[in-house]
Amino acid sequence: MTQTKAALAASTAIATAAAPEVRTVTLDAPFTRGETTIETVLVRKPKSGSLRGLSLSGLLNLEYGALETLLPRITDPMLSKQDIANLDPADLTQLGSEVMDFLLPKGAKQGLSQQT
Repeated sequence: MTQTKAALAASTAIATAAAPEVRTVTLDAPFTRGETTIETVLVRKPKSGSLRGLSLSGLLNLEYGALETLLPRITDPMLSKQDIANLDPADLTQLGSEVMDFLLPKGAKQGLSQQT
């Protein structure tokens, strides 16, 4: 069963309205799990407890091991380690970039936007 774009848009709108700390990542290379095709992944802002056992510098550097541990904790549908291992590198980068953006303080984001 493929997720329809209308159903996905509705669930994304609900998730975003309910929690502005949720971002939608559209995969460049969708994958199939069972009979479901995963085309988009919701990534929620991690709470401190979700970061347990992880290095913040590892996450900010988009290190694979750190992302492999964190992403199952903060994605919907939940990505397994096997799913992450099979992701297209561009999709892993997109997911990691959202994580990195969540972790940066507002001041650092403003500083980056002023430099560009």
